[in-house]
Amino acid sequence: MTQGEVLGVFQEALLVALKLSAPLLVASIAIGLVVAIFQAATQIHEQTLTFVPKVLVIALMLIGLGSWMMTLMNDLVQNLFAMMTRL
Repeated sequence: MTQGEVLGVFQEALLVALKLSAPLLVASIAIGLVVAIFQAATQIHEQTLTFVPKVLVIALMLIGLGSWMMTLMNDLVQNLFAMMTRL
């Protein structure tokens, strides 16, 4: 296995990690921002107020995007195993 192939595997793995985490992180940040603005406007400073909406949104996103995420991971693992068999 050459150095270029190893770098290609790392690049593909990092890209998959970004694709998997980006939707959940963006949604979590957006919900946190909306709740923070709501808390600032109403002067309600309850710590659990940010936790519950984030958990609900991320759970719904995992239900909706779970099959896509599994397909993406499955493709990565199949590519890695295919590379291993060629060694």
